[in-house]
Amino acid sequence: MPVLADLLSALRSSRVEVVDLTAPLSASTPVLQLPPPFANTTGFRLEEISRYDDRGPRWYWNDIHTGEHVGTHVDAPNHWLSGKDGHSVDQIPLRTLIGPAAVLDVSARVAGDPDFLLGIDDVREWEREHGPLPEGGWLLYRTGWDARSGDQDSFLNVSDGASHTPGVSPECAQWLAEEAPIAGFGVETVGTDAELEPIFPCHDRLLGAGKCGLTQLRNLAQLPPTGALLVVSPLPIVGGSGSPARVYAFVERA
Repeated sequence: MPVLADLLSALRSSRVEVVDLTAPLSASTPVLQLPPPFANTTGFRLEEISRYDDRGPRWYWNDIHTGEHVGTHVDAPNHWLSGKDGHSVDQIPLRTLIGPAAVLDVSARVAGDPDFLLGIDDVREWEREHGPLPEGGWLLYRTGWDARSGDQDSFLNVSDGASHTPGVSPECAQWLAEEAPIAGFGVETVGTDAELEPIFPCHDRLLGAGKCGLTQLRNLAQLPPTGALLVVSPLPIVGGSGSPARVYAFVERA
C-alpha cells in the first residue's frame, strides 16, 4: 500500500502539520440562544461517576450531558425542515467528512463590521485569485470570530435585542447550495447563519441541498487558502441531527 505508507511517512515527518480546528468542550462553551417561544439546547456538562475512590477505586470516568449542536459540531441535512428526508449524522458518507478545504478570509472586514455578510461576489473574487472551489470539499469561512469564543457574551455579541455576528447573505447561501461544488460549509461563529430574514438561509438552503454545516471552528488563520485536507469526526448518533465533532486539518509545510 504505497499511498498509505507515503501518507504515514509524511505525517511522522515535519513536512505535514496537523492543525486542530476544534474548540475545547466544557461548561463554558458558548451555546446558541433562541428567543421565546423556541426551545433551546442544553449546554455541555460533565458529571463524575468515580475518580479513584470508593465508587471506583482504580478508575476515573464521567457521564456527559450535551446537545447535538454544542461547541464545534456538524449540522446534518436532517437538522432542517428543508433537509428532513436527507442524511442523519450517522448516515453522512465518510468521504464527505474528509476533503480539501478552501479558506476564505474576511477577518479584516469583519473587524470593522461585525454584521458583515458574505456575498457571491466575495466568493468569486476568491476564486479568481485561488481557483475554483474544490469538488466535494469544504468552504471554511474565516472571520476572526474565534478570538471571542472563550466568552459567551462576546461570542454571541447581543445588543438591541439582536445578535451581531458575521454571516452569509441569502443570495450567497442559495448560490453555495445550488452552484458551488462543495460538500459542506464551515464557520467560526455559533452557527452557520447570522440573524436574518428569511430566517437561517444557510441552514435552509445548504442542508436542503444535502450539504453539511460545521460550526465554532478555531485556528483557521493557520490554514492556507488552498491545499489543506480537512477531517471532520462527528459521533455516529443514530437518527441524530448533528453531533459535536473533532475537526482537524493536514497542512503540508515547506
